[in-house]
Amino acid sequence: MVADDDIAACVAGEMRLLDAAVRRGAGAASLFDDGFREFGSSGRVWDRASILVALAEDASDPPAVEDVVGAVLGLDVVLVTYRTVRPERSTLRSSIWRRRDGRWLLVFHQGTVVPP
Repeated sequence: MVADDDIAACVAGEMRLLDAAVRRGAGAASLFDDGFREFGSSGRVWDRASILVALAEDASDPPAVEDVVGAVLGLDVVLVTYRTVRPERSTLRSSIWRRRDGRWLLVFHQGTVVPP
């Protein structure tokens, strides 16, 4: 069963991935499921290996985050949605987290740019 603490853990994991120190360090790898897939706001499709390289090379400042919501999708599955805001654009984001072996791991992420 998924509890409020589990939703909070998934939201915290998502926010950790926006932290530059986590993104550029070895800590990011521990948050991704082996089967991770992302449909990026750029239109690019990422897997676990390619996103870890991209995160490590990302020198941008973290965006502002708004409207964070966590919701239970099923047994050991949580959806986290939110908006990131940068001076040049706003992006709607959704992530699916799955508990595996007692750990919450990111299995899917989608970013959609909001038209101006």
